[in-house]
Amino acid sequence: MGQRRIGQLGFMDAAMSRRGGGGRREVLDEISRLLDWSAFERVLAVIPVSAKGEPSFPALMMFKVLLLQRWYGLSDPAMEAALFDRISFLRFAGLSLEDVTPDHSTIWRFRERLAKGGLIERLFAELEQQLDARGLLIKQGTLIDASMVTSAARRPRKDEGPISENDPDARFGADNERRRFTFGYKMHVAVDQGSGLIRNGLLTSANIQDVSIAPALIPADAGTVYGDRGYHSKGLRDHLQAHGFGDGLMRRGQRGKPLSPHEIERNHSLVPLRSPVEAVFGTLKRNYGFTRMRHFNAARNLAAYLLACMAFNLKRSLTLAA
Repeated sequence: MGQRRIGQLGFMDAAMSRRGGGGRREVLDEISRLLDWSAFERVLAVIPVSAKGEPSFPALMMFKVLLLQRWYGLSDPAMEAALFDRISFLRFAGLSLEDVTPDHSTIWRFRERLAKGGLIERLFAELEQQLDARGLLIKQGTLIDASMVTSAARRPRKDEGPISENDPDARFGADNERRRFTFGYKMHVAVDQGSGLIRNGLLTSANIQDVSIAPALIPADAGTVYGDRGYHSKGLRDHLQAHGFGDGLMRRGQRGKPLSPHEIERNHSLVPLRSPVEAVFGTLKRNYGFTRMRHFNAARNLAAYLLACMAFNLKRSLTLAA
């Protein structure tokens, strides 16, 4: 049946467009003007349209729906209801008052498609490229860090073993500082120093060491790389040197080899430089719901995580552009 045609304005749409908008509507309008959305549409063109049955909703419209869902912390059923009666949401998604809106199962299925074949990563890369083209990325330094997130599944008991049948990708991981064990995942992030924009995001099980994932996390033009003591290793320092990156990694003492006074002073000087990355995690957890995962496997959770990172960058970009 092909794809639905949406956005054909009727009399009510024309009347509503003449009304003054509130702050929310203005923010969404500014985000709409910020990007070249046709580039995202080309990335999403790999998603097939319906060959039979009901026509498909346009992929770009569904992508915008998922961004709205992240900004406002809505479940799939709540997002379905919001699209039915919020004018600002309809405008951002490109829908008219007369258009049929997607139900919660359609929203769920579209998010499933983004989780496959590296599509969500391609969308994230497209956003970074556009923000860079607008001069919003500074690229003088990169802040890397990781943070635990508990699984949506129940934590296994000792007699059940370390793996959950409901969430087989989750694992037990220990906080490097307090040695507290979390069952779930670890969010890894690379943040542009100065702008505070997220340049890369990876998701692993909670038992993966921060330092082992760092080479894949660091952008190609990272500048000086800043990280806490969890990234202290000769291998990572050699990697930074080989790629021409500055070394802003904090040092960690070892048994029988404590830090020198110079290394302690250096660590203290690096704390205020790398600490802004913690505010990014605070926003992701407080505003985007990542105190606990919502899905039961790594692919779905990665899609949700990168959608949140894109939503974060778009809101942050409005402040930078102003």
